[in-house]
This record gives sequence, C-alpha cells and structure tokens, in this order.
Amino acid sequence: MAKPKSEQDFMDEVAAELRGDSEAADEVYESETPEPSEELEALRAERDEMKDRFVRALADAENTRKRAERDRREAETYGGSKMARDMLPVYDNLARALETANDETKEVSKALLEGVELTMRELLNVFKKHGIEPIAPEVGDRFDPQQHQAMFEAPLPGTKAGDIIQVAATGFMLHDRLLRPAQVGVSSTPAS
Repeated sequence: MAKPKSEQDFMDEVAAELRGDSEAADEVYESETPEPSEELEALRAERDEMKDRFVRALADAENTRKRAERDRREAETYGGSKMARDMLPVYDNLARALETANDETKEVSKALLEGVELTMRELLNVFKKHGIEPIAPEVGDRFDPQQHQAMFEAPLPGTKAGDIIQVAATGFMLHDRLLRPAQVGVSSTPAS
C-alpha cells in the first residue's frame, strides 16, 4: 500500500520534475516508504509482543485470584486463633476448679460441681466445633518438641531420658496448627 504524499514531498517532486530530474523525484518518495515485507515484519513483531504481554497479564491475574482464594481460606480457618488463645486460660481455670473439687475432702456443693462440669463440657464442644483439639499427653509418653514444651527436666528412676514425667498444662491444636504446646516435665535419667 502506497504511503500518501505529504505536502513537502509533493513540492520536492514537482521541483525535481521542473529541473528535469524525475529520477530524483522518485527516489525522494521511495526512500521514505518502507518495503512491504519490512512493514509486515514490524507488524508481526508488534503482534507477538502484544500477545506475550497479554498472556503474562492473564497468568498474573490467575495467580492473584489463586493467592486471594488461599488467603480467604486461611483467614476462615485460622482467623479465630487469637480469640482461641485468649479462651485457653478459661479452660485451664475450669480444669483446676474440677481438679480441686475432686481432690478436696470437704463437701463441695453438688450443684456447683455439676455447673462447672457442664461449663467445661460446653467449652470443649465449642472448641471442637471450631477445630480446636486438645493435646493431652500421658505420663510415660515420649517428648515431642512439635507438640510439647519442656517446662523442666528431672532425673526419675524407672524412666528413660525424654519420657514425660508430669503434665503441667494441656496443649491445643487449631486444625493442623499448634495453638499452644502441652507443657510437660521431662525425664533426664541417663541411660545405664
């Protein structure tokens, strides 16, 4: 497709023809017009660049969508972890109250004891409903640093090093994340 002549090109061509130099006039016009194959190659290169940018923008949008979906799921699953941590002392206090009431020889109001037990059961049901599970190690279990926190070490005859010898506080998991490790005492008895 021929490029339309500008006013200056037309004037240059007319001036060249008046001088009797028609070949020069043709050169002036042709030197500014790219070859059709060069123009086609330039358009193809521009098309390829635009296609590459479009594909990259699509991939970026898809990655953003996936990241937002993952963040939404995590917020839904683990968003209440701060509130759950704040509720753990309530559990601890209820457990201590039940332990004390069962250990004491004094007569504790049966209604009061039943109320505390019901409150504890309800709290555990709410925990379970929201994916909070207790970690309750037993004396004699092996110490697991992924779920337990060693509060102290002491040699105890009849145990092996790394055995749990006392449970100070129950730990909790929120789905697959550790909310609070179980606080335990660990045996440091050397191997004989």
